[in-house]
Amino acid sequence: MKENKPVITIETTVNSPVQRAWNIWTSPEHIVNWSYASDDWHTTTAENDLKKGGKFLYRMEAKDGSMGFDFGGIYDEVVENKSIEYTAGDGRRVKISFNPKGDKTEIIETFEAENTNSLEMQKAGWQAILENFKKYAETQF
Repeated sequence: MKENKPVITIETTVNSPVQRAWNIWTSPEHIVNWSYASDDWHTTTAENDLKKGGKFLYRMEAKDGSMGFDFGGIYDEVVENKSIEYTAGDGRRVKISFNPKGDKTEIIETFEAENTNSLEMQKAGWQAILENFKKYAETQF
């Protein structure tokens, strides 16, 4: 992480073993079901080449068709079932840790803030996506 950028950390604990949580986090067929911050948005497509130097790209759109954007980046480090580090398309660094806690998984996500939205708004938006992940992952048994 760059020292001159504010860093935000969010976390949750998912009632799912780490291998299952990892698979749901990284598989495009699952990503499209949880990667959005509010119910009036959705992820229409997801591509994921999960390896160091690999790229990912998600297309996020408002359900009413009024706007959309691509979110993507390049993986800097991938340690299966443990951590993912990437650089987003806008240059910000992100790290996600998957910590097994018995049959549960603690997920800690740390990311460099961008300059457009308030820190509180960014934290709330990313936390909402993380909570959507938790809700979806806990239904995939």
